This record gives sequence, structure tokens and C-alpha cells, in this order.
Amino acid sequence: MDHPMLTIVVPCYNEEEILPDTMLQLSIYLQELVKERLVSSNSKILFVDDGSKDQTWEIIYRKSLEDELIKGLKLSRNVGHQKALLAGLMAAKTVSDCVISIDADLQDDISVIREFILKYREGYEIVYGVRRKRDTDTYFKRSTAQGFYKLMKRMGVDLVYNHADFRLMSNRALYELQRYDEVNIFLRGIVPILGLKSTYVYYDRKERSAGETKYPLKKMIAFSLEGLTSFSVTPIRVVMLVGFLSFFISLLFGVYFLSLKLSGKTETGWTSLITSIWLIGGIQLISIGVVGEYIGKIYSETKRRPKYMVDIDTFNLPIPRSLINDGENEHELFDHNYGKLSETN
Repeated sequence: MDHPMLTIVVPCYNEEEILPDTMLQLSIYLQELVKERLVSSNSKILFVDDGSKDQTWEIIYRKSLEDELIKGLKLSRNVGHQKALLAGLMAAKTVSDCVISIDADLQDDISVIREFILKYREGYEIVYGVRRKRDTDTYFKRSTAQGFYKLMKRMGVDLVYNHADFRLMSNRALYELQRYDEVNIFLRGIVPILGLKSTYVYYDRKERSAGETKYPLKKMIAFSLEGLTSFSVTPIRVVMLVGFLSFFISLLFGVYFLSLKLSGKTETGWTSLITSIWLIGGIQLISIGVVGEYIGKIYSETKRRPKYMVDIDTFNLPIPRSLINDGENEHELFDHNYGKLSETN
């Protein structure tokens, strides 16, 4: 506990523009923590390449040859942020006392990692990084994000408000997380229900220094739906409620039109008929879509397919240091080690 072995897990997808600076900042900061005797000198930074199409993995790999603190984990294909993060956490849990996850753009303030460690040393199993405010976000992103948290709360999902995936988890917490063997991963919802001793550390989020965000509107919507349908059956209940309301409204209209017929005031109207048909048809299609979303998740879970596959692992499979000074140039060294590790895996 005095000198915990720390691993910082950084999921990456097409981050070649910002990765060198990220590596430099994290390396310097981790060395400072080691000098302060807050963490073990064996602590590492694990970069997880989520099937990037640019030079992300090459940068990670070459840096791991130069810096003992840097390690890499290459997934065979793109599986998404949450599964890539999970892959890093599971790889690090066997050799780490605690693990901190942070995005590659370093918009989350790395200076509060020191507070994470201090809270861990106080006995907390999970430490959440929580944003104080959202001034750096656009109005649209800020309003939709806050609306998402409030909606999830009302539907009974225990989320930490204004928390993303910047957190510390103890070794015990990681092994408890491993027991959640579901395919549809939403870590922001799973971690709070572990029930372990937890606390918050507040910080101000910075603007992205380079590159483009990897969470455009389309991915944000998909991510929100993933979280909502993975932790709440409220949408299905809402669909059922709408069905009952439509049924009772139709009964009222039936009574109303019957009274018109008996009084001889029946008026046939094309507009009202078509409107009713489209309204009921739309409700039915939406209902089928919501139920189908849950059925699709059940289908995915029953197949029990692996959530990810590791292609190359320089974290648990050390790179032969003898190859660094064997006279090969950098390109040949990369090809040599890449092929050797690929065969090993």
C-alpha cells in the first residue's frame, strides 16, 4: 500500500497526432509520482490500440522500445472505446495494485492523478474523476450530456454525474468487474454497482490540443442507447404505457363517434382517418423498435462471443531488449519485432 504498483490505461483510436505529446506528459508525471514515493518504480503506462487505421500502433510500439514505462496492447480490430478500455483493465489487473483509466486526448487533468493515489492510500477502492463544470463544451453537447445523466437517473440507472471514464480502480475492484461477463459493455453503469468504497475527485476539463474528437454525434447517440438499454427496462414499460393510453383514447373516441351516429350528426373525414392510421402505425413501429433493441441485446449475449481479441501484447510479453542495439534501423527493428510477437500470439 505504501508504494502501490500503478498502471495507467489509455485506450487509443487513430490518435497519431496527439499521441507523442500524451506519452511525454504521462511519462514525466509518472516519474514524478515515483520520485515522491507515491507509487512503485515498476509502474507502467499501457496504451491500448483499438484497431487504429493510422500510425497509432507504430508510435506505441517504437516508444515501448525506448521507454521502460510505456507498454502497448494491440487489438485485432476496432471493438469500440468501452471494450478497448476493458481489455486494458483486464490486462493490467494481474500485475497492478491499482489502475487509472484516461482518454488519449488528455482533456482530463492528469494533475489530479496524485489525488487519486492519495485517496487510494486512504482505503478507497474506486476514485471517480468528476468535472466541476462544462464550460469547454458547446451548448448542444453540454445540454444533451446533462439531459442524458438526468434521464438515466430517472430511469433508475446509478451513474456518477459528469463522470466519464477517468477513474482509479483497485485490484479488488478489477477482479469484481471481471465477474460481469456481459457482452454489451457500459462501464459507467457497471462500476458504480460494484458497491465498493468510493469517492470523488473534482477537476476542470481542458480543450483538445490536437486531432478530432472520436465521439461524434452518431457515436454519442449509440453510446447513450447502449447505456440506457443495458441498465433499464423502463423504455419497454413506457412503450406499454403508451399502448394502454392509445387503447383508452381509442375507446373514448369510439364512444364519441357512436354518440354522433346515434344523434344523426355523423361526419366522415378523410383527414381524421388518415391521421389516426399514421399515429397508431407510428406508435406500433416505435414499440417494435424498442422491443427489438432489447431482443438484439439478448441475441448478442446468448452467443457469448469474445468481446475483443489481443493481437500483440507488450505488457505481459516483454520485448527482447537485445534487439534494440543489434544494428538494425528503426523500420527493420519494428518489422522484426512485430513479426516475432505476432507469431508468438
